[in-house]
Amino acid sequence: MKLDKIDIKILHAIQKNGRITKARLSELVGLSVSPCFERLRRLEKAGIVRRYLADIDIDRLFKAMFMIVEITMKDHTTASVLQFENAIGKCREAVECYGVNGHIDYVIKFVFKDIDHYQEVINNLIALNIGIDKVYTYIVTKNVKRFSEFPIEYLYGAGDNQL
Repeated sequence: MKLDKIDIKILHAIQKNGRITKARLSELVGLSVSPCFERLRRLEKAGIVRRYLADIDIDRLFKAMFMIVEITMKDHTTASVLQFENAIGKCREAVECYGVNGHIDYVIKFVFKDIDHYQEVINNLIALNIGIDKVYTYIVTKNVKRFSEFPIEYLYGAGDNQL
């Protein structure tokens, strides 16, 4: 799907505020309400806008423990990879998971209520016998930069000067 400057402006605006009104969005991008809303629906139907989320400050609820876990697999067969990825997909504490190249296979961001919770989840994953060979865990001591939005305006226009 080819995007233009207005589509990019729409994406930028809804990343910053998913609850923006139709009127305010159309004002920001320089379109009347109906054409602006049609463009937004087109972006949603194309799967570019997948869903709208609330940014929850978990530390106001309780003191969560974040851990970055590196996983090395015993083998890399399609069956092992699918089995592992299916199990991680079902693990609610795994909030992000990336398959990577290098000396490890996966980097996973977990959230736990305490160290016992961490140990329970990791033990359960290992007990599933889903091909895990090694587990390296790093406790997050502070969040230096939290994800807030993709730099769409820069990335989309960087390679082809469409913007």
